[in-house]
Amino acid sequence: MAQTTDLLTIEDLTVSFGTSAGRVKALNNVSLTLSEGEVYCMVGESGAGKSTLALAVMGLLPRNAVVSDGRIMYRDIDLLHAGPAQMRDLRGREISMVFQDAKSALNPIESIGPQLEEVILEHSDVSLRTANRMAQDILFEMGMPDPKRIMGQYPFALSGGMCQRVMMAIALVLRPKLLIADEPTSGLDVTLQAEILQRIRDLVKEMNSSVLLITHDMGVVASMANRVGVIYAGNVVESAQVRPLFSRSQHPYTWSLLQALPRLDDPDRRIEPLPGSPPNMITLPDECPFLPRCFKAQNQCREEPKPKLREIEDRHYVSCYNPVVHQD
Repeated sequence: MAQTTDLLTIEDLTVSFGTSAGRVKALNNVSLTLSEGEVYCMVGESGAGKSTLALAVMGLLPRNAVVSDGRIMYRDIDLLHAGPAQMRDLRGREISMVFQDAKSALNPIESIGPQLEEVILEHSDVSLRTANRMAQDILFEMGMPDPKRIMGQYPFALSGGMCQRVMMAIALVLRPKLLIADEPTSGLDVTLQAEILQRIRDLVKEMNSSVLLITHDMGVVASMANRVGVIYAGNVVESAQVRPLFSRSQHPYTWSLLQALPRLDDPDRRIEPLPGSPPNMITLPDECPFLPRCFKAQNQCREEPKPKLREIEDRHYVSCYNPVVHQD
């Protein structure tokens, strides 16, 4: 078996935001590793901290964000201490991101062509004519039937699906080694979803690139992931290979998420909604943040600080004092 090399390593990342209501604890000691050629899915409810994690890797956190602990290593580069020039060199060439809202991410007063060409010209020693041709080629790869016409269009003239294809084109035109995709299929019809996910698979296969895929869709997780991290209230509560996570989920939160999904192989199974709501991120308790919603809670959960991730099976990590027990 070929040995894999870690491309991205995040260790104990802690990020908070200063607001008028108080400090929002968005990420709390988050750790993960992403190997070359691997698709790592980060899954969780809205507001769990998934997008904050992506922006931290890209060095695009807003001004009111404070990184109080941890580090982010891309190969041997500490991204949290990289200068603006170094980050500009990495973005687009080595690390690219597909943002959640494609229409908002694109410049509304500039046509598509210059936005695509800018990435190519910034990181490649090519002429404007060559950049124009490369831009048209990548748009065609993304399924645009008339790339030349699209190059002259403005984002407001395109549908949401077409804007998402343009965002994918910008992210993939230089074949980056690391792609961060933040809800790349959100709001798209199933046909376009399948096309976008296939483009990501092609990037991994052709370039041995790595993907950090952020989603709340467990179907996308099942079809795309090599490994999965489940995040709740800014804490990674479970991390495992995709098959063990679905067949032997250990954390009560992961188990509850899966119980809320319909299954084609068991259409008569009762769908169990997850009761309650996520905690206030300003007043996070010291104990497990899932405690008020947990059906497995015991005295230890109420009396001790939140548990750390521990390996309970081969490469299967769980942050829980009383994990779900599966009968073999």
